[in-house]
Order: sequence, then C-alpha cells, then structure tokens
Amino acid sequence: MLLEVSDSQLVLVDYQLRLMPAIHDGPLVLANALKLAQAAQILRVPVFGTEQNPERLGTNDEALRALCQRTLAKMSFSAVEVGLVDCLRPPARPVGGNARSLPKHLQKPQAAHERNTVVIAGCEAHVCLLQTALELTEQEIDVWVVTDACGSRTERNRDAAFDRLAGAGAELVTTEMVLFEWLRTAEHPAFRELQALIK
Repeated sequence: MLLEVSDSQLVLVDYQLRLMPAIHDGPLVLANALKLAQAAQILRVPVFGTEQNPERLGTNDEALRALCQRTLAKMSFSAVEVGLVDCLRPPARPVGGNARSLPKHLQKPQAAHERNTVVIAGCEAHVCLLQTALELTEQEIDVWVVTDACGSRTERNRDAAFDRLAGAGAELVTTEMVLFEWLRTAEHPAFRELQALIK
C-alpha cells in the first residue's frame, strides 16, 4: 500500500523553539519536517501544526509555522483533545443553489472531500506525537509516522514510541518515502521541485 497524495493530510507536532535544542538530532528532525511541509504546500496537501503549552515552550519554528494552514495550541498531550479531528474532517457544507434548485429543506449537504490519511511527525515522539497518533488511529484515520522527522530527548524513548505505534497499526516511513510516494513518477509536474528539497 502506497500513500495517495489526494488522500493525505500532514500534521506536524510541537517543533517548538525551547524544545528543539533538547531533542536528539534536533536540527535534522526539524529539517525533515520543513521538507515535508514544503512538499505538502507544492502538492496542495493540507498542513496542520500543534504547539504544546506555547507560553512556556515557545511557538513552532517560524518557517514551519508559516507553512501550516492552522496551528492548534494545547495543554493536553494529544492534539485530538483540542479539535484536531475537526480540522482533518471539516463538516459537510450546504449546497448553494439558485431560484430553480430544490428548496433548502430538500437539499442534502455537500460532503467535503474527506482525506482519511494523516502523515504525522513531531516531538516528543514518545509523548505528544505518540498520544496524538494513537488517538487518530482510534478515530479510524490511517496514520503514517515519518520517523526521521520525529524526535525525543533520548533515542530510547523515540524508538519505543515507534515500536508501540507500529504495533497499533501505524505505518512507519521516512521523509523521502513520503515525497516519492506522493509523486509516484519522475514525470510528475512537481518532480524537480521536490527533488530540489531532497538534495
């Protein structure tokens, strides 16, 4: 099973100014998150960010924050608790009409195109990323965790999170896997732009 760009949304968890210096391989983790967000913007994949207790930990990296359609502040470790699922699954919109269309009470709401795959990465992998991803899985959302864009203060905590997520049914991938699966072919119109992100 490969990722479908038309079914994907990207969630970036807590790449915050006061947290990132403590993260193992923090600069590489952040660089990969930026590649994901830039690729998502090029390919029109919706991007959402989260920030844990931003008054204490600061906001997300400025460049990363600018690429997010919306950033949710939270105190709970899981972003599901602060409405992430509502962002990922917006309510259906009523159908507009003209004078000759059906009366409003007979019109059915127009279902928004529902994207059911969440590509997720973030910090700390064993806390906020883990709890958010597990709760998204409980919402019957397909979760793909980008391992090289995730971090914790220690490798052991990060790796334990990956083991647990894989056991819960999440797919574990890397940044390049995501980008090339979104493209599918070197003939894709955005291939050169995404290739430049990788090099």
